[in-house]
Amino acid sequence: MHAPGRRRSLRRTLLPIALLAVTAAACGGAEESAGPTAPEGDGASTVTVYTGRHYGIESVFESFTAATGIEVRFTTGSDPELRERLAAEGGNTPADLIMTADAANIALAAAAGLLAPLDSDVLRAAIPAELRAEDGSWYALSRRLRVIQYSTERIAAPPTTYAELGDPQYDGRLCLRPSTHPYTQSLVAALIRNEGADEAERIVAAWVANDPAYINSDTDMLRAIATGDCDVALANSYYLGRLKVLEDADFPVAISWPDQDGAGAHVNISAAAVTAAASNPDGARVLLEWLATDGQQEFSDANFEYPAAIGVEPAAVLVGFGEFVADDASVRELGALNAAAVDLLAEVGYE
Repeated sequence: MHAPGRRRSLRRTLLPIALLAVTAAACGGAEESAGPTAPEGDGASTVTVYTGRHYGIESVFESFTAATGIEVRFTTGSDPELRERLAAEGGNTPADLIMTADAANIALAAAAGLLAPLDSDVLRAAIPAELRAEDGSWYALSRRLRVIQYSTERIAAPPTTYAELGDPQYDGRLCLRPSTHPYTQSLVAALIRNEGADEAERIVAAWVANDPAYINSDTDMLRAIATGDCDVALANSYYLGRLKVLEDADFPVAISWPDQDGAGAHVNISAAAVTAAASNPDGARVLLEWLATDGQQEFSDANFEYPAAIGVEPAAVLVGFGEFVADDASVRELGALNAAAVDLLAEVGYE
């Protein structure tokens, strides 16, 4: 348990969300570390974080402060909003570290020169190569699988591939997240990588032909399955974990792991990086290394996500979802394929 005073202190440090008109960022680096130990000096006392990963983050930062003595200020928002803010603030940004809930957005931030590559033996040892940028500009902290979820009351033989969601038997029975959401865009980017552009377009066009209900909330999609408003959906695994642990262990929805004979289930990530204009890059490094090591279990368990770090076990509810083949190999390419995915979604009329 954390002391009430610490929780109030964290809340008082939230930053205002208004954008500033400032100059462009200057790129910088961060020093290599032998481990997640606190840097020395007056500037080490606070790390400022922009985070698109919301759930459970306050308690995780409290644990980090208790372990290292470094305070955390943080601002939450959507990944695109925070990335645009970081670009607009440039060299005047207060952000030392940015955390996203989507692989494409962290990769796009790197491509825009907003991140500082981090040379860290700690992070290389903890995070598999497929789940971190080749140049060390960003590192995954947890994995979020976007998979087929279905009614256990009405579906006896669920789809086993992403393509099968386009089968006419699911006409009027399919729920999807809108095209503007990063989760949708990154899934389609992975389909382009794994299936080729033409086949990916055929797959997504077949989904659209089934007259899906577009719902901008994975939780609401799963509730729609439970109430019979749809029978199948594409949703992140942790939303079902949350519902089963926090609300109803018998919630009538299950996961069908897709494409197990091919590339595997689509993997997206929560990821983090030191910003190019960080005023406290050493403190940001310590936080990132701690999240990948000592804090990895708490970080992943807080939102029922699969750990990114080697050797860390997922929460019990996730173990209950069964074993699966995961498409980790696509993660690095989701940013580069984002524009093609957006164009494909528009071309087929995906709303």
